[in-house]
Amino acid sequence: MELSNLVAKFQDVFQTTEQPRTFFAPGRINLIGEHTDYNGGHVFPAAISFGTYAVAVPRQDRTIRLFSENFADKGIFEVSLDDLTYKKEDDWTNFPKGMILYFQEEGFQIDSGFDVLIYGNIPNGAGLSSSASIELVTGVLLENLYRLDIDRIRMVKIGQKVENQYIGVNSGIMDQFAIGMGKKDNAMLLDCDTLHYEYAPIQLEQHDIIIINTNKRRELADSKYNERRSQCEQALADLQAKLDINSLGELTPEQFEENRDLIKDAINQKRAKHAVYENARTIKALQKLKEGDLETFGQLVNQSHISLRDDYEVTGVELDTIADTAWQQKGVLGARMTGAGFGGCAIAIVEKTEVEQVKAAIDKAYQEKIGYAPTFYVAAIGDGAKEISL
Repeated sequence: MELSNLVAKFQDVFQTTEQPRTFFAPGRINLIGEHTDYNGGHVFPAAISFGTYAVAVPRQDRTIRLFSENFADKGIFEVSLDDLTYKKEDDWTNFPKGMILYFQEEGFQIDSGFDVLIYGNIPNGAGLSSSASIELVTGVLLENLYRLDIDRIRMVKIGQKVENQYIGVNSGIMDQFAIGMGKKDNAMLLDCDTLHYEYAPIQLEQHDIIIINTNKRRELADSKYNERRSQCEQALADLQAKLDINSLGELTPEQFEENRDLIKDAINQKRAKHAVYENARTIKALQKLKEGDLETFGQLVNQSHISLRDDYEVTGVELDTIADTAWQQKGVLGARMTGAGFGGCAIAIVEKTEVEQVKAAIDKAYQEKIGYAPTFYVAAIGDGAKEISL
């Protein structure tokens, strides 16, 4: 949908001539640092140019009316400020409802409702974090419509709380943080435990980031994710018999190699190795980007995929086919899976002049091996959630 049509669409849906205000929250990709967040390590996300738009006008009463262009057949949802409890039948609107409720619980005054049209262009099921994007676009809408003085990290934490407590998904803070704190032409090195973060300039004048959706349904992801978490926890417990550490992220690769024999199970050793080495790669990635060394950054991205394939074993044939094919193409700086794995997306950093050729090569190899086509999106690294003018 053309963004310029959003205002007209809003006026049509809500039968008004009022000029609405427009807000945007991006999706996110994680460039490197996968399965490190719950192991006390760093992640390396960036906000992208795809995201969620919210077009809104305040009301005088206590009613909130919500319409999504993505689920137009569901029509307008109407809720009251006096009853923001989670209801399954309220479908996607539970994300904005949770944000409004928790803003109120934190003492922010929201005493009248609003009409809002939501439109997202994040590909469904691609693992680019559309739920956190809806949460944060609601956050900036509330901040601006009601002139609230809210610190951005506080808003990010409310978004995670909605995900964890209101929706009931046990996710970390990376998604909301990257979306709330994103900065154009920068990724960020984030410690998910302390929330210490540092921006990393990623000047891609000659390159594009291609997101490649495997289009594979991710039935396995949740059960395998929990299994990997418990394997890492067991490895940590074995190491703690001798080492005074609280997480795998505290170890350097050298310290890990000196003590890896403390981990009794060979598979748990591999899982812990990934967590430790991947964390080291994120720290090195920051340093290389600061030096403008995209070449080495790309190699770190490739090493991340290899570690996720061999030591963490979360890639699968679809993601491996994409990465293997990308590595063989001219103009590819680096490529790897991104997200939880077992489907979802891969990313490739590719010279602009080679993008079409790389897409064609991946498409051909993927269809031959997997039997159906992947989907490609070219993304830029953009700012975090904010009010915009269309």
